[in-house]
Amino acid sequence: MSQHPLKNTAMAEMSEVEMVWERCLRVVKESIPYASYETWFEPIRPVKLIGKVITIQVPSQFFFEWLEDNYVNLLRKALDYAIGKDGMLEYSIIVDTGNERHKPLTMNVTKAITPAPGKRDNFERDPRRHTQQPAKDLDSLQLDTYLNPNYSFDNFIEGDCNRLARSAGFAVAQRPGVTSFNPLMIYGDVGLGKTHIVQAIGNYINNHFPEKVVLYVSSEKFTNQFINALKNNTLSSFTDFYMKVDVLVIDDVQFLSGKEKTQDTFFHIFNHLHQLGKQIIMTSDRPPRELDGLQDRLLSRFKWGLTADLQAPDLETRIAIIQKKLQHEGVFIDNDVIEYVAYSVSTNVRELEGVIISLMAQASLTRKEIDVELAKNTLRNIVIEQSREISIDTIMETVADYFKISVADLKSKSRKKEIVYPRQVAVYFAKEYTDLPLKSIGVHFGGRDHSTIIHSVQSITELIETDRSVEETVHKLKSYFR
Repeated sequence: MSQHPLKNTAMAEMSEVEMVWERCLRVVKESIPYASYETWFEPIRPVKLIGKVITIQVPSQFFFEWLEDNYVNLLRKALDYAIGKDGMLEYSIIVDTGNERHKPLTMNVTKAITPAPGKRDNFERDPRRHTQQPAKDLDSLQLDTYLNPNYSFDNFIEGDCNRLARSAGFAVAQRPGVTSFNPLMIYGDVGLGKTHIVQAIGNYINNHFPEKVVLYVSSEKFTNQFINALKNNTLSSFTDFYMKVDVLVIDDVQFLSGKEKTQDTFFHIFNHLHQLGKQIIMTSDRPPRELDGLQDRLLSRFKWGLTADLQAPDLETRIAIIQKKLQHEGVFIDNDVIEYVAYSVSTNVRELEGVIISLMAQASLTRKEIDVELAKNTLRNIVIEQSREISIDTIMETVADYFKISVADLKSKSRKKEIVYPRQVAVYFAKEYTDLPLKSIGVHFGGRDHSTIIHSVQSITELIETDRSVEETVHKLKSYFR
């Protein structure tokens, strides 16, 4: 059967690079929803093909970083199909005016979205996802407090480690926008109760001041909404929405780092709310003075009110937390077991509560009394499991120790060979063993940009295949992480 003449003519008019890119797109279309394909792949133009290296043109730096963070595995699969295992992809970042065939993408964002810490969601992170979901949409501008009613001041255990933050939070909850604690910033490491306190404030205000509009939002959600507003030309609606709230709670403000346009808009919203006497509450993993990548004018405003820190809970507080958790669950455990667990787990509240849940689950499954022996076995299993979770700090310390340099060297601007090579190895392991996006890895390594991180990973990957000594070094270092 002969092919349709019009189809043959169309194929003949396509250049070699266009034909290769069309083959890539076949794989892409089969793998993602059409809305995602339309948003992130239709605006791409194939530019040139030299050997097995295809160059594509994308409309912005943000566009390039989004592809690398979210579709790098899919692009690898597409290249394998269209060119072969040796196929490579290069980017040409040019914001152009487009034409009738290739419509431009009207997006002026130059920074990448930073996902929230922890593992990524399994579903695709598509900024258009909310148009396909009739249920609650995480990125819409429909009013929803997003508060968890389980967080309250009554079930927050106060101790020396958190007394200032808890007291300030309760004062703000009783008189939102009236105290001198505006803005209120609470900072501390993961699992110490930042989110609990700020959500407790929001719930208290909702219950005692029903006329006030309270909005809790993560910095990632705020950024996603801002990007949607830019893309859809609805920036005024976005700012109007936020300027109408009475209490704005923004979680993990450190993730606004490097997002200049998002910061500009947040600055104006902050000023507007503060001038009207509205309450602003923020959380961060570090104090304002250590927040790199944020504008000075924002940082100065963060210091207008009160900054309170959360420390790891002391022994007495840990015991009280365990007792409160057991009381809530209706479970009785001897004091010697409670003290053993409190002594053994000293890092954060979230981990402590997780141990109690595991302990109750073990007792239920094995039909045993909760005693010290069961606690020891439960904790032993948890410690083993946690040892498999490798942090970027662990990676940097291990690599620095192996090469007999310092962690500061890995973060430095030094271009000496004896520093660059270990740094690239550390970046390679950070990409392999953590779920951090490339941009966040760059922040940990002295604020290096996205392309530098990609280059480091690619360099070590290639050296492993071509240099026996590098292969042996990487293999030996991997044994330290097992």
